[in-house]
Amino acid sequence: MPTAKKPGARRKPRPKPAPVKCPDCDGTGEVIETVRVGARKGRATDDRQTGLCLACWGSGEASTD
Repeated sequence: MPTAKKPGARRKPRPKPAPVKCPDCDGTGEVIETVRVGARKGRATDDRQTGLCLACWGSGEASTD
């Protein structure tokens, strides 16, 4: 008669490390740029516009490479 199998020891799953925030957009995925007017001098105005962060492509996480 074969002996009964003992249950194996269970391992606790490791928690995933928190993703690192993108240094360019501080984890928001958007950057704020000053609106400039004029062809030659490019006078800065008080207006701002947001755009997609090109370092992380809007994910807010720093790239690993």
